[in-house]
Formats: sequence, C-alpha cells, structure tokens
Amino acid sequence: MANSIPQPLYQRICRKDHTKRAIEIVILLLFLSLLLYRLLSLNNHGVPWLLALLCESYFTFTWILTVNAKWNPVDHKTYPERLLQWAPDLPSVDMFVTTADPKLEPPILTINTVLSLLAVDYPAHKLACYVSDDGGSPLTFYSLVEASKFAKLWVPFCKKYNVLVRAPFQYFSSEPHLDSTASNFIQEWRQMKQEYEQLSRKIEDAAQKPVPCDLKGELAAFSSIQRNNHPSIIQVIWENKEGDSKGMPHLVYVSREKRPKHPHHFKGGAMNVLTRVSGVMTNAPFMLNVDCDMYANNPQIILHAMCLLLGSKNERETGFVQSPQVFYDGLKDDPFGNQMVVLQKYLLYGVAGIQGPYYGGTGCFHRRKIIYGLWPNDVENKGKNRSLNGECDHENLNRRFGNSKELAESASRILSGLNEEADCTHDLSSSLEAAHRVASCAYERGTNWGKKVGWVYGSTTEDVLTGLWIHGRGWGSAICDPDPPAFLGCAPSGGPEALTQMKRWGTGLSEILFSRNNPIILTLSANLRLRMSLAYIWILLWGLRSIPEMCYTALSAYCILTNSHFMPKIHEPAVVVPIALFLVYNLYTLSEYLQTGVSIRTWWNNQRMSRIVSATAFLFSALSVLLKLIGLSETVFEVTQKDQTKHEGETDIDASRFTFNESPMFISGTTFLFVHLAALAMVLLGFRTPILELGFGIGETMCSVWVVLCFLPFVRGLFGKGKYGIPSSTICKSAALAFLFVHFCKWTS
Repeated sequence: MANSIPQPLYQRICRKDHTKRAIEIVILLLFLSLLLYRLLSLNNHGVPWLLALLCESYFTFTWILTVNAKWNPVDHKTYPERLLQWAPDLPSVDMFVTTADPKLEPPILTINTVLSLLAVDYPAHKLACYVSDDGGSPLTFYSLVEASKFAKLWVPFCKKYNVLVRAPFQYFSSEPHLDSTASNFIQEWRQMKQEYEQLSRKIEDAAQKPVPCDLKGELAAFSSIQRNNHPSIIQVIWENKEGDSKGMPHLVYVSREKRPKHPHHFKGGAMNVLTRVSGVMTNAPFMLNVDCDMYANNPQIILHAMCLLLGSKNERETGFVQSPQVFYDGLKDDPFGNQMVVLQKYLLYGVAGIQGPYYGGTGCFHRRKIIYGLWPNDVENKGKNRSLNGECDHENLNRRFGNSKELAESASRILSGLNEEADCTHDLSSSLEAAHRVASCAYERGTNWGKKVGWVYGSTTEDVLTGLWIHGRGWGSAICDPDPPAFLGCAPSGGPEALTQMKRWGTGLSEILFSRNNPIILTLSANLRLRMSLAYIWILLWGLRSIPEMCYTALSAYCILTNSHFMPKIHEPAVVVPIALFLVYNLYTLSEYLQTGVSIRTWWNNQRMSRIVSATAFLFSALSVLLKLIGLSETVFEVTQKDQTKHEGETDIDASRFTFNESPMFISGTTFLFVHLAALAMVLLGFRTPILELGFGIGETMCSVWVVLCFLPFVRGLFGKGKYGIPSSTICKSAALAFLFVHFCKWTS
C-alpha cells in the first residue's frame, strides 16, 4: 500500500543547534582539564583526591555518552490527511491496555483509557482493544462491561461532533465552548455527561463493596479465584460482528492464568499473553500498547503512527514508533522531577537521529512480525527468517511459538507477509478455546517466548530490554510527537511513589547492563550501531550512578570532618576549572529548561530530585541488583500508585510537598543530610576553620551547602507531621549511621 501513495506520508526534520554543540564541547574540555590537573597532582594528595579523580572520570564518561545521545536531534512531521485517501486499505491494529492492581490503578483510569482508544479516528472494523488485568479483579471486569455500554453512546458522540479529547473524565472537566446556536449539541453534551457521571458512580460504589457485584453470569468465573492462583479468564465484552467501520471496535478482557510455582515475568509476561491471545483472535499486523493511565489524547494518533510505519521506503527504519510520555494535570514546577519534559525533548529526539528512540513501554506501535522475531534482512524474503532455517514449517513454528496450531498458523501468515492488510476477524467467540490455551501459565515452557520471540524477559524494565533487542537485530525506530500530544498519563505524586518508580527503573536498567543482552554484546555480535550502543549504556547506568555520586557527595563532608581537601585551594589557578565547570554546566541545563518553556523553579526541582533519587532509589536499586547477581534474592516488579485527582481537602501546595513513609530508602537520604549538617555545624561552631594550607577550604564548604540545599525536602521532613514528616524510626537509624560516619572520619584523620 505504501508504494502506491504518490505523496510522502512524513518528513524527517533535523534539529541541529551549533551553539548548543559548542557549549557541550566546552563542558567536555573542562572535564578533561580537571582530570588532567588531578592526575598531575595525584602524588601530592591523599585518598580523597584519588576518589575525586575516579568519580570525575565517571562523570566525564557519562557526559561523553550524553553528548553522543543528543548530538543529532531529529523530528518527524506526519501527514495523516494523505493517508486517509487510502482508508479502505488501512491495516488492522490490535490495541493493548495493561493494568495489574485495581487499588493502585483505579478502574476509572483504565476505562477512560479504553474509551479514548475505542473512539479514535480509524475504521472501527480494523481495531480490537485487549485489556490485560493481571490482578484478575472482578471490579476491573465489571467496570469494563459498564464502560462498554457507555461506549455505545460515547463513540458516536465523539465522531459526530469531532470531539478532540476523547477521555470522558478530561472532556467533562470543563464546560463546552460553543455559541447558543448549538442547542442540539449542548443538550447531547449534558446527557452524555450525566451518563458518564452515572457510570463513575457505579464503579465507585462497586469499589466500596467487599465484592463489587454479584458473581453470576459473565462474572461467575471470578467467584472462586485468588490473585496469584487462578485459571485464565478471557471474555469478549463487545464484538463488532457486522464489520461496521463507523461502529465500535472489539473489546476483549484478558486475565492470564497464574499459579504460585510458575514464573509470570511481570508486565513482559502479560504483554506476551496479549500478543498470543490477539494472534489467535484478530492477528492484526500492527500492535499498540499503552498503560492503563495513558489515554489517547490525539484522536488521530493511529493515523500519525501509520504514516511512519507505512510511509518509510525501507521497513528497517521503523521497526516501532514511540510517542513521548506526556502527563496531564502535572503539579506546577514538577516538584518530584518525574514529568521528564526536558529529558524527553533532548534525549528522545537525540537518539531518534541515531537508530531511533528507546521503547518506553507505553504509547508505542509495533510491527507484529518484529515482535515475532523477524530480522530486517528477511523482510525481502517474505519471512524466511534465519531463525526458522529458511522455512515456516510446523515443527519450527511449534518450537518457537508453542504447540497451538491456531497461533502457529497466524504467526506463519504474519511472518510471510500475508496478513498486512487483513481486517480483524468478526467471529471472536470461536477463538476463545485457542485463546485460553495460549494464555495458560505453562504454555511458554520449551518455546522462544521471552527469549527470541515477544517481550524479552530478564528485567523489570522489559520495555527497554525489548527495544534494545529489536535495535540489536538492526531495526530502527521513529518518534511520533504530533500536536496535540499523542497520549497523556498521570505522573506519580508524593515522595514514596516517585522513588518507588525510580527504584524499579534503576533496578531493571542495571539488570540489562549485567545480562547477555547488554548493548556491548549486541554491538559486537549483532546489528546494534556503536553510537546507539553508547546511548543505551547512558540510560542503563542510571541505577549505578548512585555509587560515584554517593562517594562524591560524601567527600566534602569527609574532608571537613578530617580537615583534608579534594578541591583546589582558592589561591590556586586551577580553582577556576571546577568553578567554571559548575557554572557553565548549570547554566547550560538551565537554558535547556527555559528553551522548553518551563520555569527556573522546575529546573531547580529536577536538579535536587536528581540528587535525592541517586541517594535513595538508585542506591537501593544498585543494592537489589547486587543481591541478585550473587544469588541472594530476586528483583520484584513494584506497581506505582496512580491517582487521578488530589485527595479531598488537599491544596496544590500540599500536593507539591514531599511525603515520606517507613521505606528504608529514606534512611540513606536522611543519613546524607545528617552527615553534611554535622560537617557544616563543625564549621559554624568553629571546630573546623577553612584556613589551613593543607586543610579543607571554601570549596568543600560550598559543596556541603549545595548538598543540604538539594535535600531541603528532607530538612522540612525533620519538622513535618504525618505523611509530610520523616518517621521517627527513620530519623533514629539515620542519626546512628551518621554518628558512625563521623567517628570513622575521626578515626581516619
């Protein structure tokens, strides 16, 4: 189809900034100058100097990785109106929504995401929406059934009036802006809002009950199940039997089988079950996956993505299409540093100029044949891929995909290119038996699922690992960032939630770094480009960066307490280098935030949260990976709390305040604060004075002041009450650890 379109469907735009590149080189030269100075003067200084050299060597290395990743920013402008000319030939798309816990991920969020997907601007008979409920919750299923009834009104309403925001909770959060002549619309709008409010009340009322509803009829399958011990539950909630292009897409509920002694591989396992279930039911050549809180904000997002997937001259360039993660109703000035506006603008666009953006786990469109393990060089051979020994025979298909005849046949069609433009089947009920079979917990045993087929196992960040494996085979990827944004989600709010998310990310990324699928091996043995390998190494080092940052953070306090130094003296000419590096680097990062349109306060919040995350979440992620490597424990996938609105009586200021709980992650952060407060107290009380020729100087003092400023939320937490205060048990443990550090400094001085 792409070959028959006369006009290009997208345009690749380079975003080179020579001024920015010059500043990046200046920062690199300052790093190298500082390292040279330390090397030349190493013999005249002690252990703190050596530790500073090692830490700064790491910082220089990561800066090189950062510059590499951001050097060639690229964007894509898509033309969906050109694609609409070929609407009858558009390929089918299977849409996956994943949820795991109805308490941490309220069903009202899930159904809004589902409703937004059901109402997108795309032929309905070419769409199927699969909802994976890893919690096996009757509340989630009940909510979807009720939402499907509302969808029969909502989808036509959105199409009739060309509604821009198709998640009801956002659409009805403000009054419609139309003149008095639109009386019919106003009447329908009010009726639709009333219907949605009734739906919300039903779900809220059900959530308050021990058992959300009578477990009869469709809900009978939930009558005697346990969260981690139940058979597969697959229900076709709605089926577009007539194949109506203006109707409502298929809606299917999937809860895979779980047994205590069978590994379920977290979200990666759920995604593979969705891939297999959809493979035997609708088998669309393209798949979209979103988290339960990421609703479709741009109703034409599938058309935008198809422009990239169908419009490329070489499929190798667009193995998958990733949209940036953007958040709705984000707290002002990003107090928890997790909205990632600047990071995505510069990093995501930067790697798009190498081999393409990372797979972010949500808001991503995949080619099914690539998920099934196809290599770029095999596309011309109609799926005769190297791992199938040149033929799609039954034995090889079973070995790769399992002993389901239906799945083997559907996979064969995908790999041989016969399913590129097929419509979704109109008889889903006849596929339920096969769907249950491929959703069993033992189905993957002896197959390539999780290894060479599907989402790759071995990390709690299965998204990055799977994207790395796709890039490693030589596929590229593309960024899709239309206006308005493709998808909107909710960022974790509060200290524990934000740090839990970062800990999971840091753990998963470190797991990849120490696995057989790390980027260095894939560059040497497969088709991952060298610069892309370096870009992956940059992100995989997130969790491990806590070690050099901890050491460097502790050096200033150590030097004050031991009357030594690791910074050049104020009278030495070399003092200009770290001062210039500090100023240029911070002004450079500040300029990035200002160019993105965010405030100086946002920049500062992200700077301090970066220090806090390194001393807490990333430190514990590094520890958990270490325990896994030595065989003492396994890593755990922790679901992040997702909230749609502020709690009752909570103001914007309250929502922006850092919160605490009994988590051990707060012990390390509080300990760092106590250590630096102790060091500064020694200076202020006159026990230490920065005047000795060989002792500490103003540099070490200012470093400790900077650390305390970064940990101001913890300072406030020492005096806060309730969830805004650090628990007394954490304070006691941290004080004991800080006391031990101070005595260690006295012992070594």
